[in-house]
Amino acid sequence: MFWQFIRSTAKRGGTLLLFGVYCLSGVNVYANSANWELVVESSQLNFVSVKATHVAEQHRFNDITGTVNSDGTARLTIDLASVDTGISIRDQRMRDLLFKVTAYPTAQFSTTVDISVATALAVGEHLNIPLNGQLAVQGISVDINTVVTAVKLSNDRFMLSSNQPILLNASAMGLADGVEKLRAIANLPAISLAVPVSFQLLFQKAA
Repeated sequence: MFWQFIRSTAKRGGTLLLFGVYCLSGVNVYANSANWELVVESSQLNFVSVKATHVAEQHRFNDITGTVNSDGTARLTIDLASVDTGISIRDQRMRDLLFKVTAYPTAQFSTTVDISVATALAVGEHLNIPLNGQLAVQGISVDINTVVTAVKLSNDRFMLSSNQPILLNASAMGLADGVEKLRAIANLPAISLAVPVSFQLLFQKAA
């Protein structure tokens, strides 16, 4: 009855605050002990940079891993050396000057969720849910509060995708100096410190 109420509320356009409740309570009401793993080749993590005021370019990270454990702990790890801008010299500059991958090879997003929000859906059904967590880069953590769309693809697979771009600020993450170095070496008038991020993450039940 509880999940029938949840789904009917979502279909009427109600806002689900489940993720926030779970983060505060730390309670996992779903008894299934199965873990879920990210399907890397079918997932995407993209971001946009804006330079010289009006020039926007799309980039991505090619190597990301993720898990959702039975206790509700969820973690996404981003290999910063896998940044892909389509220009090799720019990739290298981002690795060295912005992300400093030798000292800080990865970024991590962590949260607490109840996977049954997605798995209780019927196959093909979707649901918008709030997602609250922390993104850690170079030892600095920032809060991420957004809305994701969960789609149940099968009994063993579900997709999470960004409902709208997440706007990150390079200054808040301690990356402003790196952005300035990129601007100077490329002889650009400006590079925006605001970075829109979007994602599409496919999770599969672990064997």
